[in-house]
Amino acid sequence: MMTIKITLLCIAAFFAAFVDSIAGGGGIISLPAFLMTGISPHMALGTNKFSSTCASFTSSMKFAQSGKVDFKILRFLAPFTLVGSIIGAHTMLNIDAKYLNTIVLILLLMVSAYSIFSKNVGMEDKFTGLKKKLVFLGILLAFSLGFYDGFFGPGTGSFLIFGLIYIFNFDFVRASGNAKVLNFTSNISSLAVFLINGQIDYRLGIPAAISMVIGSRLGAKTALLKGSKLIKPIFITISLCLAVKILYGIVK
Repeated sequence: MMTIKITLLCIAAFFAAFVDSIAGGGGIISLPAFLMTGISPHMALGTNKFSSTCASFTSSMKFAQSGKVDFKILRFLAPFTLVGSIIGAHTMLNIDAKYLNTIVLILLLMVSAYSIFSKNVGMEDKFTGLKKKLVFLGILLAFSLGFYDGFFGPGTGSFLIFGLIYIFNFDFVRASGNAKVLNFTSNISSLAVFLINGQIDYRLGIPAAISMVIGSRLGAKTALLKGSKLIKPIFITISLCLAVKILYGIVK
């Protein structure tokens, strides 16, 4: 029975990582898969974080090797993402995250609608170089979404991609590459919390992580090969799926 559960989990983990490496949002596939194995919600969250962090590192490296990660920008943004996620994780212990559901739902719908009706958004790379104003806005984005990821999480990848496109005029490919690195950075602090509290089931986490690493590598390769024409529709689809998931949680 356990062998069947692990096999199904690995299949779901592969597809989750494949999608996540392209447009974010893989958690809507992987987290329910972990919960279906019968482990507790906290253990599912911790094990999913362990596996997905391995995957995000892999896709980050793939994008970086292809020159789609801007380390000159990330050296300013990544530290604020890390600090924000640490503060967010600590804040989560004292404030109920359920009040964010409605706000996140509205933001996801707005991001999706803007991407649908703005045909040229993210289709061409129009980055013109580092400017103080852009760096400042990027730092605000990195800190805010780092805090959000540590505190709540759903939609972080989508918001990062959209924010990087809006601020730096990246195309979807370049935005996805930079978003993966920032997302990996924000994952580190929350993963540390789960590690310290022993909320990772390695029997499930290790095989799922291997599947996710393979899926994320293939997904990143596909994104780099197919470009923004592939990423944009997947990005919109994942954002809408996340919105539906959150809406279901509100009305349930």
